[in-house]
Amino acid sequence: MLRAPPLCRTLEACLRDVGRKDPRVRASAVRDLAAHADRARSRVIGALEAALRDPSPEVRSAAAIALADTNGVEVLSALLCAIEDEDPFVCQMAIAAIGETRDPRSRERLRRALGDERPEVRFQAVIAFVRVAPEEAAEAIGGALSDPDPSVRYVAIRVAEEHGDTSRIAPRLAELTADSDADVRIAAAIALAHGGDDRGASVLLEVVSRRLAPREGDDEAAAVELVGEMGLAAAVPHLEQRAFGIMARLGREAFAFQALVALARMGHERASSRIVRDLGSRSRDRRTLAVAAAGRSRLLCARSLIEAMRGDETRAEPEAVKEALQALVPEANLKFPERKPDLRW
Repeated sequence: MLRAPPLCRTLEACLRDVGRKDPRVRASAVRDLAAHADRARSRVIGALEAALRDPSPEVRSAAAIALADTNGVEVLSALLCAIEDEDPFVCQMAIAAIGETRDPRSRERLRRALGDERPEVRFQAVIAFVRVAPEEAAEAIGGALSDPDPSVRYVAIRVAEEHGDTSRIAPRLAELTADSDADVRIAAAIALAHGGDDRGASVLLEVVSRRLAPREGDDEAAAVELVGEMGLAAAVPHLEQRAFGIMARLGREAFAFQALVALARMGHERASSRIVRDLGSRSRDRRTLAVAAAGRSRLLCARSLIEAMRGDETRAEPEAVKEALQALVPEANLKFPERKPDLRW
C-alpha cells in the first residue's frame, strides 16, 4: 500500500524530539532541524551543536550532516572536535561540514587529516582542504594522487577537475590510466580528455565498448560523450549500438542520449538526422532533448530550427534553447574544432 511521505516536523517538535530516549527518534529530529535554519538559525545551530555530543553515533553523524547543509560556521570549534570522534562516519561528516564552511581557521587540522591512517578520513579531507585552502590545492591533490587507497586517488582526480586546470598534473594522470583500480583509470582518462589530452583514449574506449564498467554512472556518461569529442573511429560501432540498438529502442540504454551526441559530434549522418527530426517532434520533452543534443554536438545545421523556438516555452525548455544557441554560434565553435575520426584506436 502506497503512503504519503511523513511531513517534516515543526521546529518545536524537532527541539522536543532531540531529547527523546530512542536514538532513532533523536536522529530523525536532528535531520529535520536543518529545514528550519532560515527562520530560527540560532536555535537550530545550538541544537545541532548539542547533538554533536550525543551518546549515539547515529545522532552525531546526523548533526554533522545537518551542519554541512546549513553551513554551520558558528560552531566550527565543535566540528573540529568532532574530527576526533571514535566513530569513523561521524569524523567523515564533521570534515565534510568543515569543508562547507570554507573557513581558513580549519586549515591546519584538515592538513593533519590528509595524513590520517583511515582512508575514509583522507578521502573527505582532500575535498574539504581544497575548499578551505584553495591556494594550497595543488600540494594536497598531488599527495592524494599517490595515496595507497584507490578511493582517495579517485577523489583527488575529481577534485582536481573541479578546482580547475589539470595540465600541471597531466603526467601523473597519464600514469594513472594504468592504475590497478578501474575507476581510477577511468577518472584519469576523463580528466585528460577534458583537457584535450588523448592519452587515456584506450581506457575510454573500453568503457564505451562495455569491457570496463565504472561504478559511477556520471563517469560512463562522460566517457561516452568524450569519445565523440575526440573523434575515435573505433568507438563508432559501440556508440551506434548504444544509440540505436535494441536496448535503446526499449528505453533501457542509460546512455543513449550521450551516444547520440557523440555520434553527431563526429558528423554521423544517422545521428544528426535523428536530432534534427526530433526537433520537430510532437512531444515538448523530446524537442527539448533534441535541442540539448544539438547544442552539445555543435550541430550548426540545427541552429535555425532552434532559433525559431526562442521565446516560446511551449516549444522547448527556454534554458535549453538558450544554452544550445550559445553553443551554436559559429565563433564559439572555434573552441570546439571539428575532429576527423582518430583511426589509431
